[in-house]
Amino acid sequence: QVQLVESGGGLVQPGGSLRLSCAASGSIFSINAMGWYRQAPGKQRELVAAFTSGGRTNYADSVKGRFTISRGNAKNTVYLQMSSLKPEDTAVYYCHAMLYSPSIRDYWGQGTQVTVSS
Repeated sequence: QVQLVESGGGLVQPGGSLRLSCAASGSIFSINAMGWYRQAPGKQRELVAAFTSGGRTNYADSVKGRFTISRGNAKNTVYLQMSSLKPEDTAVYYCHAMLYSPSIRDYWGQGTQVTVSS
């Protein structure tokens, strides 16, 4: 059984910073891609930042220059450093992984709320 466990959400003022963490655990053969999505009320879930299968990083245009995705040494953990936060960044942030366990499929974390408000 594979689990993605997120942490680090919360309430922050505009211009502030937060760091999200996601750790994948369980019977994992290999991780193909891993990253973060978000969903704001009334909107579709959207990609925020992710490591692709080729090891590249993808960022949403709206977060480029403000958010940074990184990996832990064990490669089964990803972090999202969010800076210069704006009210429009308010959403539930979901960790996502496409991994082999043993067959390849998508896994999602439970989500963590990020609220940017004064």
